[in-house]
Amino acid sequence: MVKYIIMRRTKEMVHLEKTKEQLHEEDLQRIRGFRLMDDDFMTACFSDSPECTELVLRIIMDKPDLKVTNVTVQKTLKNLQGRSLRLDIDAVDSENRQYDIEVQRSDKGAQPRRARYHSSLMDANTLNVGEDFELLPELYVVFITENDVFGLGRPIYEIGRRIIDGNLSFDDGSHIIFVNGANESETALGKLMHDFRCTDPDDMNYADLAERARYFKEDPEGVANMCKAIEEMREEAAANAREKTTLEAIRNLMKNVGWSAKEAMDALGIAVADQAKYLPML
Repeated sequence: MVKYIIMRRTKEMVHLEKTKEQLHEEDLQRIRGFRLMDDDFMTACFSDSPECTELVLRIIMDKPDLKVTNVTVQKTLKNLQGRSLRLDIDAVDSENRQYDIEVQRSDKGAQPRRARYHSSLMDANTLNVGEDFELLPELYVVFITENDVFGLGRPIYEIGRRIIDGNLSFDDGSHIIFVNGANESETALGKLMHDFRCTDPDDMNYADLAERARYFKEDPEGVANMCKAIEEMREEAAANAREKTTLEAIRNLMKNVGWSAKEAMDALGIAVADQAKYLPML
């Protein structure tokens, strides 16, 4: 049994490696098909380009004079007692309103309770110890979705809390917005969603978005940066897969052979220095 488990782990972790040329060509093909609706590509395009974030927020919020003062992409919000989050785009405007902009291709990824979690964790990472709750900024969690997740045919869904008896607003400064990415209207928002679905920068309506997309799709420097980002994502995915396989092997040995976690990790040849990271996950 022990031999079988170890052999199975070894087999699962041995992969046929493609040549660098094959991987590079696949990466180039993948880049050509990228859209702003793909969160990794959107993250790259909006990084170091507050103009793109400002354009998107002006259209979604219907505030032509909205001014973005700070933008952070792929910001991680830590939760020491639970699940942390990585925000696609975190932005602040001149009125100190805070925005979390997320793109979600999967309807499952656009669940209302996910939006609630984003909102709550952003609040939890805002105030310092002893600060008054009134210092919490106006907060907007914006999900740009591939499909019309609510099925009502509206271009945008704005969600806010209300007092049921009397139908009064419960003004806690928290807002959730779902933008229907399937919207094809000739409005500014419809044209923006067209650009988010577009693979060819020449077909885009907004120059700022087209320029950034063209840089990462056509400019040698931009393509190289995008290829590097894809390689990093591939390495991260491979590392996660190896960790998952290792955890499964450790658990199988503990369950089927009755070994302790350390005995199982020793049998699998896991270095003592690396064993500590697995213990909390067992």
